[in-house]
Amino acid sequence: MSPCPISNNIRKLRFLADEMTQQQLADKVGVTRQTIIAIENGKYSPTLELAFRIARVFRTPLEEVFSFDDRIQKGKK
Repeated sequence: MSPCPISNNIRKLRFLADEMTQQQLADKVGVTRQTIIAIENGKYSPTLELAFRIARVFRTPLEEVFSFDDRIQKGKK
């Protein structure tokens, strides 16, 4: 399995948001806790819609929550 080219700051943002749990975030964006875990661990790239919903929960621009690592993408070629 190749690494996910999307990295994120979700764990840090959850901590800054009064230590929000993965379950609380999952409930707010309408997914399972397992989905949040997979996204945080880089095992799953969220859909664009889900990425925006997560950013909205933290009242943070999308690019402060997620970033694209094109070094990983280039390594796939």
